[in-house]
Amino acid sequence: MDDSSSLGKVSSSTESVATVTSEEFVLVQTSAAGSPQGSGGKPRLKMSWNGSEQLEKAMEEMLDDDDDDDEVKVEKSSVEKMEKHSDPEIRVLDPQPEEKCPAPCSPPVLEEDSVQFNKLSYLGCTWVKAPRNEAEAQRAMATLRAESAIPIPITLHVPCATDGSVRIVDQATGTEIASFPIYKVLFCARGQEGSVESDCFSFTESYRSAEDFQIHVFSCHIKEAVSRILYSFSTAFRRSSRPADVRDTTLSSPPDSDLYTFTVTLEIKEDDGKGNFSPVPKDRDKFFFKLRQSVQKKVVLSVQQMCNKELGIERCFGMLLSPGQKVCNSDMHLLDMESMGKSSDGKAYVITGRWNPNMAAFQPLNEGTPKDKQVYITVAVDLVVTEVVEPVRFLLETLVRVYPSNERFWYFSRKTFSETFYLRLRQQTPERVGQSDAMYEVVSLQREAERGNEERGRLASPMEEEDADEDSDSEISSGTGDVSKDCPEKILESWGGILNKWHGNLCTRPKGLSSLVRSGIPEPLRAEIWQLLAGCHDSHDLLEHYRILITKDSGQEGVITRDIHRTFPAHDYFKDSDGDGQDSLYKICKAYSVYDEEIGYCQGQSFLAAVLLLHMPEEQAFCVLVKIMYEYGLRALYKNNFENLHCKFYQLERLMQELIPDLWSHFQELNLEAHMYASQWFLTLFTAKFPLCMVFHITDLLLCEGLNIIFNVALALLKTSKEDLLQADFEGALKFFRVQLPKRYRAAENARRLMEQACNIKVPTKKLKKFEKEYQTLRESQLQQEDPIDRYQRENRRLQEASMRLEQENDDLAHELVTSKIALRNDLDQAEDKADVLNKELLSTKQRLVETEEEKRRQEEETAQLKEVFRRELEKAELEIKKTTAIIAEYKQICSQLSTRLEKQQAATKEELDIVRTKVMGCEHCRDLFSTLGSLQDSSPGKDRTSNEPLDEEKDGLKEQLRQLELELAQTKLQLVEAKCRIQELEHQRGVLMNEIQAAKNSWLSKTLGSLKSSASSSSSSTSQTPSSPKEGPA
Repeated sequence: MDDSSSLGKVSSSTESVATVTSEEFVLVQTSAAGSPQGSGGKPRLKMSWNGSEQLEKAMEEMLDDDDDDDEVKVEKSSVEKMEKHSDPEIRVLDPQPEEKCPAPCSPPVLEEDSVQFNKLSYLGCTWVKAPRNEAEAQRAMATLRAESAIPIPITLHVPCATDGSVRIVDQATGTEIASFPIYKVLFCARGQEGSVESDCFSFTESYRSAEDFQIHVFSCHIKEAVSRILYSFSTAFRRSSRPADVRDTTLSSPPDSDLYTFTVTLEIKEDDGKGNFSPVPKDRDKFFFKLRQSVQKKVVLSVQQMCNKELGIERCFGMLLSPGQKVCNSDMHLLDMESMGKSSDGKAYVITGRWNPNMAAFQPLNEGTPKDKQVYITVAVDLVVTEVVEPVRFLLETLVRVYPSNERFWYFSRKTFSETFYLRLRQQTPERVGQSDAMYEVVSLQREAERGNEERGRLASPMEEEDADEDSDSEISSGTGDVSKDCPEKILESWGGILNKWHGNLCTRPKGLSSLVRSGIPEPLRAEIWQLLAGCHDSHDLLEHYRILITKDSGQEGVITRDIHRTFPAHDYFKDSDGDGQDSLYKICKAYSVYDEEIGYCQGQSFLAAVLLLHMPEEQAFCVLVKIMYEYGLRALYKNNFENLHCKFYQLERLMQELIPDLWSHFQELNLEAHMYASQWFLTLFTAKFPLCMVFHITDLLLCEGLNIIFNVALALLKTSKEDLLQADFEGALKFFRVQLPKRYRAAENARRLMEQACNIKVPTKKLKKFEKEYQTLRESQLQQEDPIDRYQRENRRLQEASMRLEQENDDLAHELVTSKIALRNDLDQAEDKADVLNKELLSTKQRLVETEEEKRRQEEETAQLKEVFRRELEKAELEIKKTTAIIAEYKQICSQLSTRLEKQQAATKEELDIVRTKVMGCEHCRDLFSTLGSLQDSSPGKDRTSNEPLDEEKDGLKEQLRQLELELAQTKLQLVEAKCRIQELEHQRGVLMNEIQAAKNSWLSKTLGSLKSSASSSSSSTSQTPSSPKEGPA
């Protein structure tokens, strides 16, 4: 049977007996390995009934009259005689003839009301956190044995039946000191062989509630009797082999003789406020239980056998309850037993347990259920059945809905909730029957709905496989779990409104953001919102810097390469050695190791970087990682030899001491310190071991509320796991933190409930600061109070290690120094040579500067002289130009006058000639004469020459004068051209000199002189212009 596969079996040869309320009892052999490990604090000694210290004083007075000459007495049996106690209230039953003798190593015990043992001393009792832990029992026995100055002589009565009580009676007076029902006794153990406590034995019992446990310690004057006493406890829990009664003839046997049918009925009752408990109503249609918030309840289970021969139910180990469906065994919670026994008609076995819905474990069943929804509840009982080797667990799952405490129900169904179970048994082999009275072992237990499918009965369901995996020792791989991207539309609308406001003002977080983040950021929005929360929306410089960092070399590349192969191996993105995921992760870790030279890369950073890489590109992931390390203070945990981390551990332990004192005390007894289980919580922000659905939600809260959210999550984990941790020893607790705890939150619903509880825990900042000051004070006081020799030895070891490390560093630095000196000497020689060259160049430059300045001064003087010469030449040229211009003007005027005169003379001559011709042509005699021109010319050549001679001479004179004027004009033009060429040449020389002067003026002295000259010239020009302005106006 799956639910009880881990339960032990009875063995009469053992010397330690444990009974588990929710499981089969286990008998544990004592060994050297079970010796106590040492505890930080000693348990409190209480030798009283219900904590009364007056009884302790009264018992000490009784010891004065007590004598120690009594012998150990035991009751008679067929093998050995035991003296009966004289208490008249004890009823001795006759032994049954069919009782078989047990193994030779144990004494026979008769089926009587009780077996009494004298010659015992009661050493006292104390509180324990792990009632089934033998190491803790050994510590309690050692402590009480050492502190019990005056033991109390008592008589111990161990019942033979399962419904009896263990009684402690004072030997002197016969007064009953204490009485414990046998079903409340959880564990029995004897002292370690060979130690002072070898004559001691103890048993633990549940005190008042399921969370309080006491251990009672006794010493036996006869050491050999301890084994007999423990055997009597073992017999009290063994199933008796009473003959089974035959049922009524109405119970028909099924065709399979090894199949037994049971009907299990569930009923839940609530306090009606009048001291009574009434059955809760059920819905008429969907048939779910209607519960009220914060109302005390009772759970009643009725088990009735329906067919085959009757199997007698001896007792119930316990009733368990848990919210949810298909829950694993470790998530079930024990209820306080109120009663157990047969019903009034004797046909059914009824178990009643008290249910306090206000406990944190039952919070989902104490919250108002949304409309049209129900939640599952799981109830189980472990029954000890006659002739069956192992206990049988009947487990029921049903729906409930939780209403406010003042809700009234008018329409409901009173139909009972019941299920049919089919138990298949197998008869044991003869050699195994001799070991105990049981005759059958469980083959299978099926519900009616499961019976039709035999294959389903043989194969484990996925949830059972998961439960089996949770109970296994294998750790879950990092990066486990799928995260759903589905999100209700209303939540997306709420986030849309927040993001619109946020983008409008990126400097301020919008109102209502924190409440939304506490519920978890939708997976599609995480990349954007994480960057906004971290303040990476404008980190452009950091993005560019990242692209430079990945090109540089890091001294920690080997460590990074080794770690990335172990980061999120269960996730598809990171499982390939040459994949994009590991490549991006390597780049980010390497870039940060170069970016943060003081801290560099530390183991654990790769997990945080991997979480960021699953939501955004590597550049943005690097920016968010830098923000978390610097602005959220994560890198401070790695500094100063992890001093801040140890401070966080102290703060966590102080918070545990205030909020979970019983768990804190248990850890103190186990010497279990916070750094043993919480180091990864702080350094990796829960990313290394827990499922991704939980890791992402923690990252949401971290970026929104800061690093202190780790305390909230840690306290929530410890609170929800308190019951399991209280039952565990040192190794078991470490294994629980390493293996079982992460597996519990693979389901998204479990992770969501945990985060809700974490958000509801208040961790004031002032209190953390107060604890931080306490830690600093404690550290200082520890250093002061510590033994000087130990301190000096530790300091000496530390200094030796530091010295060795410094020597190595010194050697490296010396080698580097020598190399650097040689390189610096070479560089210095080169620098000196270069300096000499530069000094020579400087001297020559200075000399050239002096020469240049002298040349400049000389050039300035020559320039001034040239300017004066140019000015005079220019004035002379201008005068010559004016004269030439005047001559040209006169020449032009004379020419124009001569031309006018010539034209006039030509016109007059022509007129005269025309008149002569007219007169000559008018005379006939002259006309004939002139008709022959030649004759006329021949006849009168001398006359014509005579008349024209004065005119020709005048013309020749004018022509001569005209040639002279033209010659003078040509000479003047030539002189003008030569003067212009000369002027151009002078202007060219003047421009060259001006350029040289301008180049020479670039020195600071020239500029200064130039500024002085310009200021002087500007002042002189302003003075010269001032008096001329009145004249210019009227002009």
